[in-house]
Amino acid sequence: MAAYLPTMKETRLIRVAAKGKHAWYQNKFMWLFIFLFGVLLYYPFSIGSDFRYNVYRTFFALAILFTVYALSMRRSLLVIALVLALPSIVQHTLYASNLKGPSAVVNSFLSLAFDVFTVVIIFRRIFSKVSADLESIFGALCIYLFVGFSFANIFMLATYFEPHSFYLDPAVNSHSVFNRLDAVYYSFGTMTSLGAAGITPVTGEARLLTITEALLGVLFLAVLISRLMSAYGGTAESANAED
Repeated sequence: MAAYLPTMKETRLIRVAAKGKHAWYQNKFMWLFIFLFGVLLYYPFSIGSDFRYNVYRTFFALAILFTVYALSMRRSLLVIALVLALPSIVQHTLYASNLKGPSAVVNSFLSLAFDVFTVVIIFRRIFSKVSADLESIFGALCIYLFVGFSFANIFMLATYFEPHSFYLDPAVNSHSVFNRLDAVYYSFGTMTSLGAAGITPVTGEARLLTITEALLGVLFLAVLISRLMSAYGGTAESANAED
């Protein structure tokens, strides 16, 4: 993979950040991770209250805008990110609970395009660096969270086209209809290989999506650990050579 070469504008910003004048510039992925992780933790508490639910939708919209900021090192990337971010904001504000029609489905696919674009850009940034740093680790964690949210969206689309894609065990679930909170719970439970008790994929498509996410979760962690070990090893060798 070719090394990522920053533009002259990016280089100037990085130099300024290195002097401590704009420390926020060096910690964009850290703050993005905090936003995304905060959204994930707050979502269960937003259920049952209109006020808390509106706070959640506002929080997620801010997280999406901050994602655009984290990717906006080049003007071309900024324009693409802004265009793709609009459907994502609509997805997590107007259609945050369930898909209610064809327009919501189309918007969900556009929102997935934003997630894929974000994952690709962050992946290129962190894996093209010669040496690993704290931002690389937070960038990888952001990818992990984006994949989890993306598959939650995919599972919701699966239930739209096939309402009985998932079986909710009545012994551990107080409802019988698969909703977005179930999708988020099932997605992250699958990706981390912990499983989601009380939710079972029934259709072939749902089972295939489950296997795909589980494999991606395991493979990503393996690739990440290998990349970090290689990067830190290269840094140590360079330091020894200088000595």
